[in-house]
Amino acid sequence: MIHFVGAGSGAADLITVRGAKMLGEADVIIYAGSLVNPALLDYAKEGCEIHNSAHMTLEQVVAVERAAEEAGKMCVRLHTGDPCLYGAHREQMDLLDEAGIEYEVVPGVSSFCGAAAALKAEYTLPNVSQSVIITRMEGRTPVPDGEKLRLMASHGCTMVLFLSTSLLDGAVEELLAGGYSPDTPAAIVYKATWPDEKVWRCTVGTLVETAREAGVKNTALITIGGFLGDAYDRSKLYDPAFTHMFRKGTDE
Repeated sequence: MIHFVGAGSGAADLITVRGAKMLGEADVIIYAGSLVNPALLDYAKEGCEIHNSAHMTLEQVVAVERAAEEAGKMCVRLHTGDPCLYGAHREQMDLLDEAGIEYEVVPGVSSFCGAAAALKAEYTLPNVSQSVIITRMEGRTPVPDGEKLRLMASHGCTMVLFLSTSLLDGAVEELLAGGYSPDTPAAIVYKATWPDEKVWRCTVGTLVETAREAGVKNTALITIGGFLGDAYDRSKLYDPAFTHMFRKGTDE
């Protein structure tokens, strides 16, 4: 069996207990070297065969997985964050299905969660935003027509942009065209939860300038929305006057 493991958002101790256990048991580890914290490889046992997929194609990755399976070795494919977001693991699973090789997925902490932690922020604030759009600016890899950034921005809710730091000029143009005002709060979170994590707070209108002055070109998330502001309503769940199945509210 091939084990797809989410490495977490960056810090080596933010991998799940299950994920760390599998790294320690693995005979073969294929890790996304361009994004995964190499400190996670400290979990590996002595003699573990380690491959950096940053230098490999899909076919080469699957060839290593197949060879491990045929040799009866335990193989971990270590993906950044959680594999379900921009993890490119569906195409691996399809090829493993064709080869009759079983696999499982161990979820991880996504970097968008790490970014919220770095900002000490809550994405879903009452009467501010109850939805989070996770998307990216169109670059060399296109997005479906119905998911153009300006259409996503038209909802005005919390937005987290992956893979877009090097495309900020176009991204800001799309965000403004979609309806965000130039003074909408925004933030750039560089390498969330890594030892060298950095945060810059700004607005949609100053995103490009902020990134340029900071020298940030990659490995960062862009967050946009009123959740970064100060105004919001108190939650009903903990309101003394609100009744729910576990507690009767008061009129005081």
